[in-house]
Amino acid sequence: MLAARLGFRPAARSVRSLPVSPILFRSIPRSRPFTNRPRYTQFADKSGRQQQWSRFGPVRRVQYLWRNHPNKILAVGVGSGAFYVYNLEEVPITHRRRFNIYSPETEKSLAGGPQQYQALLQEFGGKILPPNHPYTELVARVVERLLPTTRGLAGDDWQVHVIDDATQKNAFVVPGGKVFVFTGILPICQTESGIASVLGHEIAHNVAHHAAERMSSQLPLSIASILLQLVFDLGSGASSSVVSLLLELPHSRTQETEADHIGLLMMAEACYDPREAVGFWERMRKAEQYEPPQFLSTHPSNYNRSETLKQWMPQALDAYTDRGCGSMSQTIKDFTGTLGRQLSAPKRQTPMQPARRHDDDDDFF
Repeated sequence: MLAARLGFRPAARSVRSLPVSPILFRSIPRSRPFTNRPRYTQFADKSGRQQQWSRFGPVRRVQYLWRNHPNKILAVGVGSGAFYVYNLEEVPITHRRRFNIYSPETEKSLAGGPQQYQALLQEFGGKILPPNHPYTELVARVVERLLPTTRGLAGDDWQVHVIDDATQKNAFVVPGGKVFVFTGILPICQTESGIASVLGHEIAHNVAHHAAERMSSQLPLSIASILLQLVFDLGSGASSSVVSLLLELPHSRTQETEADHIGLLMMAEACYDPREAVGFWERMRKAEQYEPPQFLSTHPSNYNRSETLKQWMPQALDAYTDRGCGSMSQTIKDFTGTLGRQLSAPKRQTPMQPARRHDDDDDFF
């Protein structure tokens, strides 16, 4: 077009088109269109056999890992399984089999050592009630009665601290015998047997060495998180959430249920009426305004806890009777109104004492 406008003529072709033989085209095999080919092709292994790859991403990743690293996967799997089985042990009293790699001494040093204890004292500071306060004396008396039932923990350095915080309905016992009770839970306990149900549960965590079990579980949980990342192509945050929901939270609820069971037997052997434990959890359910769904919580629901305790009640009542606690029925009735009178009476004006050093703290037992 441009050449015509400028007055030029295109040069004539001097070479004639060569004839094309139809035999030439028939000799070239025609391939199928690309769109008709399978999405995932088959690859030959070392033996020449074709391998079929799954269309599902997670399965395909597992196939890739297995076909490229079978010996490593077998070695890691067998070694991990042997290590897991070798470190299985039974929980005292309930005889549940669990994985644990820490000794009781290591558990105390890591979860309840002097540094952790001093950190708790500094955290609560002036809220810790003095040793001569009625609440402290009451809690100390309950701990003293429960100690003979602690299965080897009576020789620990037991110390009792009551924290003046009415908003906290909680109590916990640090490995090594450090007891912390918030005043907010005492009105729900109502009686000395109610306090025994709470402290029996918390001390039972130490009897079962649940802190060591939780630390030991971090290893298999981490491995499960890494496998989820490899197989399902998840980020670290998403895989950790899945592991927590499917493994960590159910494991925590199992420990809490087990502590309820052991604590119920402990309070019965200490001649506290085990039926008070059911009443405590029923009162706790009414006191808590909001309770998350059980599958999202580290603890069973209060309703399920009270119902489960009822199932164990015949065993607890047998222990209560075998201990000869019937002769102490009048004594227990006398203790029933102790806490109620102390809660209704005005508090003595006792100055709050700052937290003291471990070697200067009050050693009740």
